[in-house]
Amino acid sequence: MIRIIPAIDIIGGKCVRLRRGDYNTKIIYDENPLKISRKFEDTGFKYLHLVDLDGARKKKPVNLQTLEMIARNTSLKIDFGGGLRNLSDVEQIFSLGAAQITAGSISVENRSTVEQWLKLFGPQKVILGADVFENKIAISGWTEKTELNIISYLKSYMSTGIRYVICTQILRDGVFSGPDISLYRKIKETFPDLFLIASGGIRNIADVQRLADSDINGVIIGKAIYEKRIKLKELEPLLC
Repeated sequence: MIRIIPAIDIIGGKCVRLRRGDYNTKIIYDENPLKISRKFEDTGFKYLHLVDLDGARKKKPVNLQTLEMIARNTSLKIDFGGGLRNLSDVEQIFSLGAAQITAGSISVENRSTVEQWLKLFGPQKVILGADVFENKIAISGWTEKTELNIISYLKSYMSTGIRYVICTQILRDGVFSGPDISLYRKIKETFPDLFLIASGGIRNIADVQRLADSDINGVIIGKAIYEKRIKLKELEPLLC
């Protein structure tokens, strides 16, 4: 079974989606993230990927009220990402109800900080965010490209005890071009013990099944749900 994780991206407290991480392509899908979260919960989803896009750009969490509201009013296990840079940020996010945090840009900019989080909270609570542009890691809400190869990057983190990884293929995000199955297979073959969560490009239920058949552990789905290319009932048999 593959873990199905719906995504809510937040700008200004509203549920939005971007195309390939470009803030100029913002589409507002709903002004009430709690309503969307409850709809996911009612369908049977257990997990939620919550991204603070304002926070990613400003390099500090911004939409904290949205996190607290969803955590208090649903039973969803929330992983929160966007702008986390220091221990106090992470402590606050957990105090507001997040079950996990995603360490994205900070994992490139300050590895020792992420290692500290792993020691304090454990590998079950800290997800490594690996956002990929042409097989290289991108940071700061995908606005900055690095020269770090995805495989080498993950290999460098294995000694930290990291267990969870979200890998987003930026060029496929929000454009319905299909997931990068070959990339995810390569990662999974290289690091079979990682809990690998695929993100970017999901078009339909067949894409989800292809990832499951490739032994990918989880998949994040956003725009395909909001634009009804995938109906929530289609996902119900796959929920675990």
